Amino acid sequence: MAKDGNKGAASFLPDRLDLDALRDAAAGCRGCDLYRNATATVFGEGPPGARFLLVGEQPGDQEDRQGAPFVGPAGRVLDRALAEAGIKRDEVYVTNAVKHFSFTLRGKRRIHQKPTAAEIDACRPWLTAELAVVEPEVVVVLGATAARSVLGPGFRVTKERGVPVPLGGRLAVATIHPSAVLRAPDRDATYAGFLADLQVAARTADGS
Repeated sequence: MAKDGNKGAASFLPDRLDLDALRDAAAGCRGCDLYRNATATVFGEGPPGARFLLVGEQPGDQEDRQGAPFVGPAGRVLDRALAEAGIKRDEVYVTNAVKHFSFTLRGKRRIHQKPTAAEIDACRPWLTAELAVVEPEVVVVLGATAARSVLGPGFRVTKERGVPVPLGGRLAVATIHPSAVLRAPDRDATYAGFLADLQVAARTADGS
């Protein structure tokens, strides 16, 4: 349960489940305390019926300011890797496990803070609804927080990345978050591994 006693996002879901209705409803979500300091809810973006649904951790500083997912440095890494993996951007829906920016202040800088398990759980109804509306062929899980939300707390990205696993009536492929490439001592090798996982996702959608 969220710190302020709210029971999560479920009570904020709209009666009509389509992406526009979900996005409008999520703008007023008070399912956990993160909305108090964030600039805006950052909902997913992409076409209904996208072949791929990508789930990251949470919006970062630039995403929070612009109100759109994956528009910062990690998003540029992701866009490059998708292109090189042969995944068309117009076949992708991108979202996050948590829809508000979690941060701590260090002077005037807003420093990313990993969402808590309670915050991830509180936000899960939005992600569940997005999956139901988009109905992707493959879900690409980016990092440990997304894996906890989508595949459960027992899933370990470090051990099970790059391998298609069942997720309801579809398949999921886990990999690192693109921000991990930016933090890595050996960016080239880390990027190569990230790209290889996305290539697995592309082949999975193609049935090979």
